[in-house]
Order: sequence, then C-alpha cells, then structure tokens
Amino acid sequence: MSAKILVVDDEQSILNLVTAYLRPEGYEVATAVNGRLALQTFRAMQPDLIVLDIMLPGMDGLELLAQLRRESDVYVILLTAKNEETDKLVGLAVGADDYLTKPFSPRELVARIKAALRRLQSGGSLAESQVMQFPHLQIDVSARRVWVEGQEVELTITEFDLLKTLAEHRGMVLSREQLLEKVWGQQFFGEIRVVDVHLGHVRQKLGPNHAIVTVRGVGYRFEP
Repeated sequence: MSAKILVVDDEQSILNLVTAYLRPEGYEVATAVNGRLALQTFRAMQPDLIVLDIMLPGMDGLELLAQLRRESDVYVILLTAKNEETDKLVGLAVGADDYLTKPFSPRELVARIKAALRRLQSGGSLAESQVMQFPHLQIDVSARRVWVEGQEVELTITEFDLLKTLAEHRGMVLSREQLLEKVWGQQFFGEIRVVDVHLGHVRQKLGPNHAIVTVRGVGYRFEP
C-alpha cells in the first residue's frame, strides 16, 4: 500500500510543486491551504507523514502542530522561513520531527520523506522483533512501545528512534552527529540542536529513570 502524505501550505505554487514530485513516487498526496482544513483532512485521511508550513492564515503551523501532537505521533516535517531560527526551535519543542528551510529543494524534501518512511516501515521487521529489558525500562522494538515501571509512555517516532538507538549502544557515548546520521539519515543538513530538543522530550516523558547521560562536549550515553 502506498504511503499517505498531507502537504499543508498557503502557497498553491508550493503545493503544486511538492505534489508533482511526490505523486510520481507512488505516494497518495492530499493538500490543505490552512490549519482548519489541514486538521479536517488529517482526521479523515490519517496520513503517514505531514509536510507543514509554519506561516499559515488563521491557525498557524505551530498551533496546528500542537493540536496534532495531542491526537497523534504522525511524522511531521516543518517548513520554516529562511533564517528564522526561533521558529525551528519552537517547532521542534512543540513536536516536529524534522524541518526544511524555505526556499527548499523538492528533491531534498523527497529524500527526507523516503528516509522517514523507511524508518517507519522497518519498525516491525523480523530482524528488529525484540524487546529490550532494563531495570526500570522496557522497549519493544517491533511494536515501537515503551514502558517505565510498568506504565506505558507515549513517544513520538523520532523520540522512540533516539531512545532505541542509544539503548542499542548502551554504555557507549554517541555524539550528536552520530545520532543525527543514525536517526535522521545522511540527508539531514539542519541544526544539530534537534538532537538536544528531542532527547529533552524523551527525558521528560521517561522521568527520573530515563537513563540518558549527557557527556559534556561529546554527546550522550545510555546507562540503565
């Protein structure tokens, strides 16, 4: 079955351009020009991935993203204006998984989407059908589920992948660059602080037993 992608932008030219690149790849594509329509389309379509512009009329992209995160962990690639560093960091804090700066290359967007969908589709593969057990933490890799002290914790796709990657390399220090490559892929050329923001979310959700140690000036280590 082809992946379903929702593209949200108030510029029809961008919607047409992105659609023209995605449909030949075999994806089912829907579009929306504002937050209200995007939310309606999301609920009806249940897309696998959303490409979301921040600058929208009415309900802006960040407000829409916050609403989406209350309902779903759908993978979201944020489109931000050039040099708007605050928008990027706020978007990541609200729950975006990735971002691209306008003007962007449609080919790079397609590459990011393909990489994200590969990660989503690999979650249930036989090779990854395993459960990692730690004193206070349980990670079901194939089901992409996490429990702390027997209580299930909801993580976004990116948060889960970061935790899983660190747990698979427990005791080892992974730099931010290594985590970027392992989780986002080699096509990612954005801000390295995305790692810090998402791991901050993971720590907050897992509570005192998050087991993620910051090695100052180097990176992070999982120490259960």
